[in-house]
Amino acid sequence: MNSSSSAMDPRTRLLLEAPIAPTLLRLAFPNVLVMLAQAGVGLVETYFVGKLGGDALASMALVFPVVMLMQMTSAGAMGGGIASSIARALGARRDANALVAHALVIALGFGLFFSAALLLGGRWLYAAMGGSGASLQGALVYSNWVFAGAVLVWLFNSLAAVIRGTGNMAVPANVTVAGVVIIIPLSPLLIFGWGPVPAMGIAGGAMALLLYYLGGSLALWWYLRSPRSLLKPRLSGVRLQWPLFRDILRIGLLGAVSTLATNLSIGIATALAGHFGPAAIAGYGTAARLEYLLVPLVFGFGAPLLAMVGTCMGAGRKERAMHAAWVGALMAFVMTEAIGLAAAIFPHQWLLLFGSDPAMLEAGTQYLRAVGPLYGFFGVGLVLYFASQGAGRLLWPVLGNLARLVVAAVGGWLALQWGGSLVHVFFAQGAALLVYGVFIASAIAGGAWFGRVGWPRSTAALMRRAQAV
Repeated sequence: MNSSSSAMDPRTRLLLEAPIAPTLLRLAFPNVLVMLAQAGVGLVETYFVGKLGGDALASMALVFPVVMLMQMTSAGAMGGGIASSIARALGARRDANALVAHALVIALGFGLFFSAALLLGGRWLYAAMGGSGASLQGALVYSNWVFAGAVLVWLFNSLAAVIRGTGNMAVPANVTVAGVVIIIPLSPLLIFGWGPVPAMGIAGGAMALLLYYLGGSLALWWYLRSPRSLLKPRLSGVRLQWPLFRDILRIGLLGAVSTLATNLSIGIATALAGHFGPAAIAGYGTAARLEYLLVPLVFGFGAPLLAMVGTCMGAGRKERAMHAAWVGALMAFVMTEAIGLAAAIFPHQWLLLFGSDPAMLEAGTQYLRAVGPLYGFFGVGLVLYFASQGAGRLLWPVLGNLARLVVAAVGGWLALQWGGSLVHVFFAQGAALLVYGVFIASAIAGGAWFGRVGWPRSTAALMRRAQAV
């Protein structure tokens, strides 16, 4: 099917013409559910691993930033590049089918890279993050299992991105929710064993995770090959073309830099917390899971926003693309700020889900009270990052993430050098989130999507500039 010669698909027309706020909310609702379900996979796993003791929880805290780096790179960065390319192709009435095979080749390459890097360099990395003794050994066991199957994670997230690029949020949502229903009993079964199934300990959580991604990948590919799919991809007879790779990679690689900076911020904070002992690592790692939970929640809004902005930009509807970005930013701010304030006021309600060690609770409470009230700025920066992926203009959001990294790393290091306590390290993380959100919003308001950054006097002036481009 050649989309340039066919009637416009109803989903594409919806992204181009329907009222922005109701459309985003309607598309975001199933996507938020799917992201909550996907985040729930990690929370379920952490809950059961926490039953193995404090060392096992510290092991998870060491590996978690690296697993999230892979998740965010495959789903948010390169996945965003895939969804953006497909959305822009559909908006411009071009054939988008060939992009699917190119997306899968990219997924295989990056999956193998992550496997090699962590299987060979995991011990050094986790030791540098403060791991030692039993916590380091547990981290290596969990990490080796997860990253041996990294290709499955990449395939799942890339196939989901392909489908979301068409404006279909429901299918990835349904597949993910079905997977969560299966993994909830599967994870404790493999961790603790039952009957003929042997107890695998922390490795059981990793095995359950990989089975989840294997089943999900098969389900998503089956849908793409079904008559219900807007795209009609094929693998045989496809001629790989550098321009199609480039269209995905130019957004995906910049997004990967941004994702790396985000996870480096978390990893550095983990290492800084390590100066205060294993309980501080466990407390920070457990509390910071809430920040990571915000990523899939914002992605719930960001994925349909990416599709809407990309389709509008492909169709030359720049004013509508900008309007959609600010509507999405407001929604993300309200949601993430509400969560952050609730966590700052009631920190134990979150932390007690994963453990009751007093030192862990104290460290986690300090983090949530220092950083939680600034989560709204994280939400704004992140959702505008997804919108910028749709626009194909990602430089300034990447610079904003690098600014966050510098503030978090330098601020935390100075806190240690000046004899500060753990809470001073966390204050630096909060300041970094503030810089992140303000930097990206200011750049986009100043015209970053249209090749120049300034300070327009009004929204109307910005719209006139967008129309003139």
